[in-house]
Amino acid sequence: MPKSELALIDLLDAVSECRLCAPHLPHGPRPVLQAAASARLLIIGQAPGAKVHASGIPWDDKSGERLRHWLGVDPDVFYDPARVAIMPMGFCYPGKGVSGDLPPRAECAAQWHGQVLAGLPNVRLTLLIGHHAQRHYLAGYAGTLTDTVLAWRQHLPRFFVLPHPSPRNQAWCMHHPWFEADVVPELRRRVKACLQARPLQRRKP
Repeated sequence: MPKSELALIDLLDAVSECRLCAPHLPHGPRPVLQAAASARLLIIGQAPGAKVHASGIPWDDKSGERLRHWLGVDPDVFYDPARVAIMPMGFCYPGKGVSGDLPPRAECAAQWHGQVLAGLPNVRLTLLIGHHAQRHYLAGYAGTLTDTVLAWRQHLPRFFVLPHPSPRNQAWCMHHPWFEADVVPELRRRVKACLQARPLQRRKP
């Protein structure tokens, strides 16, 4: 196994033992992510919910079902780390707030994101789901989620911006039918092409 792949495995082991935010997590730390050096699609969402915290499986809830529908992929593909990497803005469930879950903790992105990204040299497309991921990764991010998703073409080919697929956003989708009519078909096309692409040429050490 190449040294780069071993390094990523060691890094994921270190992430799984992370206790950086433990004092602030009402349900305790349980980092949830998946990755392999060969992954071609990267999904960056916000943070695990209560159900995902309980199972330890990313997107193991209604939001995940809807996301897989948008992407046009089945669970076998979605949960194959050799093809799909999943790295939320916050790796652990932050707990409940007044109106839904609390925002993802900021410590994860600062401590781990750069290291994980360095171990994913074959990623061809990154999905930025929700305003937390978009605010962090889009240069000059401003405006509403709707404004950002309306301008989805501007962020290609590196990023594809999406609203969060939570059932709480059902009303948003109903009020913006252009998303399912125009954006989702292009999303599926690009995801399919990304997953079928050959791995990028490895650089010789």
